[in-house]
Amino acid sequence: MQRKPLIAGNWKMHTTIDEAESLAISIMESGLPGDRDVMLAPPFTAMKAVSQAVAGSGILLGAQNVCWEEKGAFTGEISPIMLKDAGCTMAIIGHSERRHIFGESDALVNKRVAGALKFGLVPVLCIGEKLEEREADKTFQVLEDQLRKGLEGISQEGADNIVIAYEPVWAIGTGKTATVDQAQEVHLFVRSLLADIYEKNIATGIRILYGGSVNPKNVDDLMGQEDIDGALVGGAALDSTSFSRIINFKVT
Repeated sequence: MQRKPLIAGNWKMHTTIDEAESLAISIMESGLPGDRDVMLAPPFTAMKAVSQAVAGSGILLGAQNVCWEEKGAFTGEISPIMLKDAGCTMAIIGHSERRHIFGESDALVNKRVAGALKFGLVPVLCIGEKLEEREADKTFQVLEDQLRKGLEGISQEGADNIVIAYEPVWAIGTGKTATVDQAQEVHLFVRSLLADIYEKNIATGIRILYGGSVNPKNVDDLMGQEDIDGALVGGAALDSTSFSRIINFKVT
């Protein structure tokens, strides 16, 4: 099965509304190949402005998090209905910064995934190991635990609408990156695990992204791997020239 590549830019806690709008327009005007998807995840305050700026371009709009409820007494959260109203179609869930800085558990991540699906958003479920876990040869154990718990109760139909992002915590914002072989090994493991949780044809269709210091210099090699279907990009997504080069990766 041919999986359409997805290049996603996570802007994290960066950009004012004007800055976000300008960045989105620069990315849009740099040229977007038709054989791959591009998603931008600006801060919530800039989401509507970015949505309007890229309207008609084919760029997808993603959120950096999402609550599982439509509305209610959830101070500081944002509902899937609010996100969809702003033009959002995807949501990053379980990012390592949410897990390790804000203490989000696998159970909470699972609630967010289920909530996103319930209201028609595509979850981008993030999983990844810390450096000490990799050094202790616990990478696969950690990833299996996060993936099984994150997808608990999610049906095969729901799984058809999920994106997985593997982001080794030790490679996020550090300038370090997993080697191509390391990344492919993990992506193959994740796909095999998805086949065990669901079935092979479901696993074959799920896009698995690599995240962790993706940049213009390493994207071609990463995207040349059989089980790497895209990239979740942080720092390099804040520069339109760098992000455009990543979007326009070339597999030789």
